[in-house]
Amino acid sequence: MVLFHRGAAIQASAIRHGHMFVGRACILKEDGESTSLGDLGPFASPACAYEFAVRCASAFVDGVPMPRCPISKSSTVDDSAHH
Repeated sequence: MVLFHRGAAIQASAIRHGHMFVGRACILKEDGESTSLGDLGPFASPACAYEFAVRCASAFVDGVPMPRCPISKSSTVDDSAHH
């Protein structure tokens, strides 16, 4: 689904990556400039990943700092592999 924010088209998505979901977003501004924000972090559900991608894309369009991912990549590593 394409969302519009301040004249920019935002296409957010959530993809499965192992047991997690990763949020992604692409932005097309009115002037034709396109930007991909890439992988925005791991989430437990596709809905959370998608919503976070929308928040990040909206912040990017607004020119404000993007929110930090609530889950760090290092915390997704299986601790049993280190024992």
